[in-house]
Amino acid sequence: MRVRGLSYTTPEGRPLLEGADLDLRPGETTGLVGPNGSGKTTLLRCVYGTLRPTAGTITVDGADLLAMGPKDRARRVATVPQENRPEFELTVREIVLMGRAPHKRFWEPDSAADGRAADEAMARLGITELAGRAFPSLSGGERQRALVARALLQDPALLVLDEPTNHLDIRYQLEILGLVRELGTTNLLALHDLNLAAYYCDRIHVLHGGRIVAAGPPAEVLTAELLAEVYQVTAEVAVHPRTGAPTITYLPPGLP
Repeated sequence: MRVRGLSYTTPEGRPLLEGADLDLRPGETTGLVGPNGSGKTTLLRCVYGTLRPTAGTITVDGADLLAMGPKDRARRVATVPQENRPEFELTVREIVLMGRAPHKRFWEPDSAADGRAADEAMARLGITELAGRAFPSLSGGERQRALVARALLQDPALLVLDEPTNHLDIRYQLEILGLVRELGTTNLLALHDLNLAAYYCDRIHVLHGGRIVAAGPPAEVLTAELLAEVYQVTAEVAVHPRTGAPTITYLPPGLP
């Protein structure tokens, strides 16, 4: 995916995103980080189509994403949104099969091939035993796995995840991000936890005030100076002796 000059201004004239440029390389995981209100979710919503940018271009495999209809876009971009309210009484398998909808005609029934693809996706995400369970009965981590399996059935060029670890305990945070890394898809995700972003992302883009202010490998981007400027915190950044990833320790204000 290639993004150039992406901007979004609200109907009231408030700029939420200004001139964002980013490139996603095939098979890599790219993270968006930044304080609350920095523009992460706005950028993702422009990519997966719930917001129409006021300026800029987005291409996926050379195709103009902004010129596509919803169905064509869904064939290229699969989304796991931030809020997944479990108010519908569908089974996990039915939820996963919804991923085939962009590739089917309206009301076209699921085929045997669709069923096999759903079973394979559930096995890949480790939720085969949950196939008959009602989606609302699942834990947060189980729901996230089901939604990632649904996204895989779209056979997308790009997988977009908005705060995929939100409201999950640390075990499920590590499991979900580990699974996403292992899928082999090209991934774009927004994260709050910088240490998770440093470990699981190949590249990081830092947003601040609606602009991308830094981009590159985690070790180059996540510096004490940048954290002080963007997050207004004092921090120490070291290399973890076992993972080799940058590790951030935040220091309380006033510490000598």
